[in-house]
Amino acid sequence: MAQAARLRDIVAILETRKHPVPREVLLNELGVSYATFKRDLEVLRDQFQAPIRWLPGEARRERGYVLEDKGWSSGKLGLPRAWFTSSEIYALLMIDTLASHIAPGLLTEHLQPLITRITLALSAADDTPEDIRSRVQILASAARRRDAAHFENVAQATVRRNRLEILYFTKSRNERSTRVVSPQRLIHYKENWYLVAWCHRAEGTRLFALDSIEDAKILKEPAFEADKAVIDTMVGKDFGIYSGGERKWAKLRFSALQARWVEAEVWHPEQKASHLDDGSLVLEVPFSDQRELLLDILKFGPEVEVLEPPELRKEVQSRLRRALSQYE
Repeated sequence: MAQAARLRDIVAILETRKHPVPREVLLNELGVSYATFKRDLEVLRDQFQAPIRWLPGEARRERGYVLEDKGWSSGKLGLPRAWFTSSEIYALLMIDTLASHIAPGLLTEHLQPLITRITLALSAADDTPEDIRSRVQILASAARRRDAAHFENVAQATVRRNRLEILYFTKSRNERSTRVVSPQRLIHYKENWYLVAWCHRAEGTRLFALDSIEDAKILKEPAFEADKAVIDTMVGKDFGIYSGGERKWAKLRFSALQARWVEAEVWHPEQKASHLDDGSLVLEVPFSDQRELLLDILKFGPEVEVLEPPELRKEVQSRLRRALSQYE
């Protein structure tokens, strides 16, 4: 019997008994040795914080184990009586896999008990966790990874509300600068991490890519609290990670061939889409910074045309001409 099944059985037995359950009864019903039972009990107490108590009793009467809270297992990740459906088990597998990829160092100590419970939960599926994992693969696309120590310092300062001194490499200008910032929010976007912070040198809110932070020191000074409404406007309001300026609308016409894929995509929650008679698709998305939008448009090559605004269309034309000139 797998350990996960034994853990469920131990809790089920203790939940249904009104009186303390003697050790011998548990060993007989579980069909395990005392050493195995002892290990399972330690897992329940240490990893699941199960309120299981040993009562010594008097003259060997009322002696045994009790579950002090009979409703304890209700809603617990690892041990409800009915446990999980097969679809929930596979959803937990995805959480387990994603948690191991999402970030180096972030809340590792706090997440580990959760990962342990998920691993035990997976044992309830018809397939073993190892079989399931061997058939599910997550490929990182254009992911950038930085030193875990820098990430952890940034994460701790953000949560604990401390200022940071960072050494930042601005790729567009090929420059390094030391700044003191007050972290406001960590953002995970397209497999990469960004820090929204108040820059004390610029006296304004700025967006920093964590893969460009080459050093980060936590300072004792408390972080400055920026206006939350400003941060909400700065990030996520329009298309892409960069936003905060004047909102404009891009109107893009995709070929009938490409429309079959684009019509199923969500570029922005407020996007508008309409089909033309020739099968092409017109997609409208709001943007305030064209940098990321340009990259997404260019990757479609001849399968997309920028209809509006004129300045975006002109910039795409310019970049395509420069690209073509390299092959002439």
